Amino acid sequence: MRFKGLDLNLLVALDALMTERSLTAAARGIHLSQPAMSAAVARLRAYFRDDLFTMRGRELIPTPLAEALAVPTREALLHIRLSIASRDTFDPAKSDRRFRIVLSDFMVMLFIRPVLARVAREAPGISFELIQFDDQPDEPLRRGEVDFLIFPEIYMSNDHPRAKLFEETLVCVGCHTNKQLSRKLTFERYMSMGHVAAKFGRTHKPSIEEWLLLEHGHKRQIEVTVPSFSLIPPLLLGTERIATMQSRLARHFATTMRLRIVDLPLPLPAFTEAVQWPALHNNDPASIWMRKVMLQEAARMGRHAKPRDVSHARKS
Repeated sequence: MRFKGLDLNLLVALDALMTERSLTAAARGIHLSQPAMSAAVARLRAYFRDDLFTMRGRELIPTPLAEALAVPTREALLHIRLSIASRDTFDPAKSDRRFRIVLSDFMVMLFIRPVLARVAREAPGISFELIQFDDQPDEPLRRGEVDFLIFPEIYMSNDHPRAKLFEETLVCVGCHTNKQLSRKLTFERYMSMGHVAAKFGRTHKPSIEEWLLLEHGHKRQIEVTVPSFSLIPPLLLGTERIATMQSRLARHFATTMRLRIVDLPLPLPAFTEAVQWPALHNNDPASIWMRKVMLQEAARMGRHAKPRDVSHARKS
């Protein structure tokens, strides 16, 4: 099909090239031979009267025009795909849809695991790709490269729809032998002790508790940083260090590790975990179904939540 002299199939090639930044990978992704992809690049260059890409080693570097074309090209292709997909009735039991979800290991362990178990029963053909946070989680959402982001609502942009999942609170956690936690923890001791904290991405973006502390003008003495929440509890054992963690995650690890969980000595507010999806997917039947499953499982998790126990330590 042509539009103003442009073969629209070439837009598929352009989108693949912008995504992969490799001629070979782009060709493989859209099931073209490498000579056919090279021919598509030549036709794109002729139509737009621009090189579109230059080579740096084996990587394709887009020109400013190619960068400018990337977003409208991706949006046009998404509109076409979703418009065609929405014509059919979505049947979860027969679907082979693959959902790509960006989330933390906290939400993998405490939330998405029961979601995946339910989907495996109701829609066994559906698969998932779980992706760690990057420095700019909004970018893959804007480009339509992921189906959902799951993280604290305060981090989410207003450019895409979202729904609240559940509220979470923060607690202080340490080894059960940590004498500093055997009595009421004061703010002065909390700030003077060594902390273990999670930071994410290449730029070491702070996690929610660090963000909230900085908002209140407090900077902890962080002695150890790790790339995921699940690495924090093991590094507290046998030390005098402490960490500030989500209460659900702390209780989860306290069932298998000898941890002590106490109240924070400063009133950090509760925060909301939420799910966000691309605006272009808002009317996609598969996305609507998946959101419904997530919200139902979040409500179930809330009903079954245990009363908060801030003095729990696993007995030996």
